[in-house]
Amino acid sequence: MVACTAGDEIILEEYENGGSGDFGLWITRMSDVRITLRVSLDLFVIIFEDGLMGTALSAPTALLRESSASRAQDLHRLRSEISRMQRRRSDVPFLPLDPALKGLLPDEGLRVGSSYSISPSPSLLGALLAAPSQKGSWCAVIGMPTIGVEAMAGFGVELERLVLVPDPGSRWLTVATALSEVIPLIAVHPRSRVADADISRLNARLRDRGCTLLVTAPWPQSEASIRVEDTEWHGLGSGWGLLADRTVTLRASGRRYESSRRVRVQMPTSLGRVDAVPTPLHAVTPLHAAADWAATA
Repeated sequence: MVACTAGDEIILEEYENGGSGDFGLWITRMSDVRITLRVSLDLFVIIFEDGLMGTALSAPTALLRESSASRAQDLHRLRSEISRMQRRRSDVPFLPLDPALKGLLPDEGLRVGSSYSISPSPSLLGALLAAPSQKGSWCAVIGMPTIGVEAMAGFGVELERLVLVPDPGSRWLTVATALSEVIPLIAVHPRSRVADADISRLNARLRDRGCTLLVTAPWPQSEASIRVEDTEWHGLGSGWGLLADRTVTLRASGRRYESSRRVRVQMPTSLGRVDAVPTPLHAVTPLHAAADWAATA
């Protein structure tokens, strides 16, 4: 899990773990890059003004020059990696859904490059992030400082592939746009109103980069709206007991839907996950075989 503060401008760099095929993200603060650039520029100015360019250098100056060249190589490598990552496109049209949510959407999962308006429910968010996270996708949660990380792990979200930006302030849209370059699934809680033009630009970026956005508020031009309804908690009696689990109805509606779609699920279950509601057992009329046999004898 990676946490970033609101004031940090960040570079996300993909890396391969020892050639094993496992990929992740390095996060580099832009302030560190600026320091590197400033040091390199200062060294260049010193060498130029002292008339050392094109002449033999003393040992300390040669070390400075080697350090400057090394930093320049690092910056070149960072630029190359960022350019490569910015060309990322999704190879699949949908992000997977938990089997308990089957039938909620007309597609087999969350449509890549689209945005969804969802209820501000941590349980719903965990249920939507879990399946893509388990399949190897990175996820980001923006503007939710009270989100329960342990609860997210309980739903099945892989914390090592979760980026948290708890309090981006008024720059939440800028943060979401930047992360959409490299993270395929982002959840955001808007902190301010957004102009329609900004929403259109963000939606175009989502389509171009193959990123899916979950917004815990009404969101224009969204693919669908997913709402939590008919909540029913279980486990409490008349003044006794403990909350054990909750049953809810999830309702999805959208511009491509002929009518709203609903599924009834346990969210969370007693184990903190999402699961389909068990099929109720119907009473079976007992067979009085002995009595019937006696009557026909």
